[in-house]
Amino acid sequence: MRQSRGVLVLKVVAGLIALAMALPLLYLLLRASSVGWASAYALLVRPQTLQIVWNSLILALLVTSISFVISLPLAWLTVSTDLPGQRWWSVLCALPLVFPSYVGSYSLVAMMGPRGMVQGWLEPLGVERLPSIYGLFGATWALTIFTYPYLFLSIRAGLRNLDPALEEASRSLGYNPWATFWRVTLPNLRPSIAGGALLVALYVLSDFGAVSLLRFNSFTRAIYVQYGSSFDRSLASMLALVLVVISLALLIAVQRMQGVARYHRVNIGSSRRKQPVVLGRWRWPALLLCSTVVMASLVLPASVVTYWLIRGLAAGESLVPLWLALVNSVRAAGLAAVTAAALALPIAYLVVRFPGRYSAWVYNLAYIGNGLPGIVIALSLVFFGANYAPFLYQTLAMLIFAYIVRFLPEVTGTLRAGLLQISPRLEEAARTLGYSRRQAIRRVTLPLLQPGIWAGIALVFLSTIKELPATLLLGPTGFSTLATQIWSATSEAFFTRAAAPALILLVVSALSIVLILRQEERSS
Repeated sequence: MRQSRGVLVLKVVAGLIALAMALPLLYLLLRASSVGWASAYALLVRPQTLQIVWNSLILALLVTSISFVISLPLAWLTVSTDLPGQRWWSVLCALPLVFPSYVGSYSLVAMMGPRGMVQGWLEPLGVERLPSIYGLFGATWALTIFTYPYLFLSIRAGLRNLDPALEEASRSLGYNPWATFWRVTLPNLRPSIAGGALLVALYVLSDFGAVSLLRFNSFTRAIYVQYGSSFDRSLASMLALVLVVISLALLIAVQRMQGVARYHRVNIGSSRRKQPVVLGRWRWPALLLCSTVVMASLVLPASVVTYWLIRGLAAGESLVPLWLALVNSVRAAGLAAVTAAALALPIAYLVVRFPGRYSAWVYNLAYIGNGLPGIVIALSLVFFGANYAPFLYQTLAMLIFAYIVRFLPEVTGTLRAGLLQISPRLEEAARTLGYSRRQAIRRVTLPLLQPGIWAGIALVFLSTIKELPATLLLGPTGFSTLATQIWSATSEAFFTRAAAPALILLVVSALSIVLILRQEERSS
């Protein structure tokens, strides 16, 4: 009876959290309900809408596929091999996640655009014009190099939790390392791959900065234009609802792909690290791969930002004081990350340990926010705060809540993948020794889940510290962050003024990733 009461409490808590995350969806439904069926149908079937849907899906598919091709070998090299400088490559490969899409995209335009730096270097060689960086090609390039770390970190956490006994059993049956990887390792990484790929796809569908600067007409750009150009936001709400449907379809597809297989360890003893794979003569190609990815996704964009800073300082550009913006950014992002991890834990535990129709709906509701543009979430909470909770309107609490709605799926997916790899028999063994369920979770499950918890906190912190629309619309009066200072400078074409906060954003995020990876090493 006590066990069933505990499960009931878990279901109620997880359900309430999921319902809170669905507040923006409720706002969209209320707005869209004011549109007649005839107007809604005419909007959804018009060629412009169908073209926007096609553009968005193609972009998400391309970015997710290329990110997987990049992330899988990088994660394997930084976890399972004797790659020289393995820990530092782990940090460097994750760092592109710190670039806001609007800053990263502009650095790409500044490098490869019609009047970019590369064009200037090639003109003496007779190259008068480079291929256009705008459109699908440029948007795919920019979003891939700045979002693949979602998949990289997720796969990396999965590899670290993988039971080495599985691969050892495969090798003892006569399979070579390549066959073992395809038959054993890769199938057991399905939760991590699916969770990371879902985050990449949802990020692409909800991003505005990159597609706007690179002139690619996607869903978010159309919604933003509709919100900004019309006092009646009902039609924009219809477009956002279509985006929600697409996000739910992705969630269902990912869950079916993951199936009901078990991914936890085959034994219930203490975990151990497997012996690293000796690369031998493949060490140099591996280093070349890591160097190429880091150069394209981190070094070149950071070099462009540094160039802006040096050019501005040389011209006597006065930099806006950044200390208060830095403190505000770190405080808000830290509170959001820790709170999101605490709220995601009961949802992930319910889905993994007590699967069913109710658990699936809770999980899907929790994921809704990541499929919505930030401006939609912000405007829905503005509507809610102004009409139903004026005491929360323009407070730090409301802003952090918006961050959690937006980025809770990042930590939920990571925790779910980690729990799938922890055998429930460990908790059962603790129960037989006299521990309650709560004590078993605290003493057994949570320590084993630490790599996933820290990876999830890292993802939410990095995403929150660069979030723009929610901060602009929901931040308290005078609340300045690094992201808002970067945006205000770049929107007025003061790119030298944006360089300093952009570099500080990079340094803070780099330090956070280093600390998290160190904790990951200690907990393994």
